[in-house]
Amino acid sequence: MVRSKLAVLVYTIRRVALAETTVDRDALAVLQPGFTGTTAPDWLLRRLDEGLAAVGLFGRNITGPRQLADLTAELRKVRPDVLVAVDEEGGDVTRLEARQGSSFPGNLALGVVDDTVLTSGVAAELGRRLAACGVNLDWAPSADVNTDPGNPVIGVRSFGADPALAARHTAAYVTGLQSAGVAACAKHFPGHGDTSVDSHESLPRIDVPYDVLAGRDLPPFRAAIDAGVRAIMTAHILTPALDAGRPATLSRAVLTDLLRGDLGYDGLIITDGMEMRAVAATYGVERGAVLAIAAGADAICVGGGLADDATVCRLRDALVAAVRAGELAEERLADAAGRVRALARWTASRTPGGLVANPGIGLEAAHRALRVTGQLTPLTAAPYVAGFTPVANIAVGDETPWGLGPALAGLLPGTLTGTFAGADAGTSALAAAGGRRIVAVVRDEHRHSWMSAAVTTLLRARPDTVIVEMGVPHAPPRGAVHLATHGAARVCGVAAAEVLAGVR
Repeated sequence: MVRSKLAVLVYTIRRVALAETTVDRDALAVLQPGFTGTTAPDWLLRRLDEGLAAVGLFGRNITGPRQLADLTAELRKVRPDVLVAVDEEGGDVTRLEARQGSSFPGNLALGVVDDTVLTSGVAAELGRRLAACGVNLDWAPSADVNTDPGNPVIGVRSFGADPALAARHTAAYVTGLQSAGVAACAKHFPGHGDTSVDSHESLPRIDVPYDVLAGRDLPPFRAAIDAGVRAIMTAHILTPALDAGRPATLSRAVLTDLLRGDLGYDGLIITDGMEMRAVAATYGVERGAVLAIAAGADAICVGGGLADDATVCRLRDALVAAVRAGELAEERLADAAGRVRALARWTASRTPGGLVANPGIGLEAAHRALRVTGQLTPLTAAPYVAGFTPVANIAVGDETPWGLGPALAGLLPGTLTGTFAGADAGTSALAAAGGRRIVAVVRDEHRHSWMSAAVTTLLRARPDTVIVEMGVPHAPPRGAVHLATHGAARVCGVAAAEVLAGVR
């Protein structure tokens, strides 16, 4: 009798321990943390061994293809099926080429060309390069319909303001990227295009009826789902027509009822960065993570600003505590972890290689996206490039260069460059240029009154000034010659420089 009671006790203890281990591993599995450095820290390798299933990489982690391949190989020595994610959109938002600028134009340029074969080809080549470095999940493309010209965070990251155009190019991008064996992640559901607020800083609110959302913002996500997209990222936005109380990332009505139910999506749901103030400032990162998983999210993205072992442990412990308290159903956490592991199996089943390299497709796309207004006579003498520099989109790495000064200097030796901002930007640029022809480079002129005033100052004094708009060309073209690149990627600057110098 005593032996029987002892056996039952031992069995019970083992079951509890196993359950605790399973919940701990599931809690780790749903996290997608970042880290600092270009090699994997010991704490990250230890957490991978304990159940962490994904890692997010940023520009700070990448110096080049060889180093990145070594880093991902290091991670896979511990966990062969690890999901290695990166925020690589091409265009302005690049992590592979954070210090050089991207070899691919972004979504707006592709939307302007409006050739879905080209879009798919660009995504396939980008995916090929990611796969060669061991990256198997890309937090791209942006499926947002950019209907607010004042949008400070989407802009050129969107294919455009037309829902049908954005839908067909989202689908083409997903198809191209996943043809390389890299899982695509359409973002930011249910749409971040109709806002002038950046969710990195505060909580945007989109006050439109449901039928507007359904007809304008949801078509690209429907197209992505139809194309077989493997992941969708949530938006930290409040849409009262869907849920008046919580932002989409934390809303069961948005994630479970709408995305899973109405749209029939069965893949992985990933949150946008939980450290962003739209969630962190109101709910806190740990509480936000619990609410997101309970609402229907499967993976918690964190690490853009929080990238250490303490953050991972706090999030793991918060999820486990929520399960123990009955606030988060253990089955919901297990389901989320299962979806993460299912995506890992999908990526592991992809056969690497098979795609023919197409290194020139980015420059081809950038040239096709250029729009020139006015009669352009190629420059024959080295000009002065005046860059009017706004505060950068926070999604763009601080280290990522933009403009066309270096590219133009390579074609017209002796080209000089300066950067200007503020109320006296125009007069300062005039003084610096001297007698040289001025090429004024702007970015979203329509959003910055000081920039528009600077352009006016230049054109009054020097009507032959060439204007190059490298953001959303919402302001009417001005001056003798106006170039719109539809993006500030390095390759967009190269294309504009080649046209200005008469090379193409």
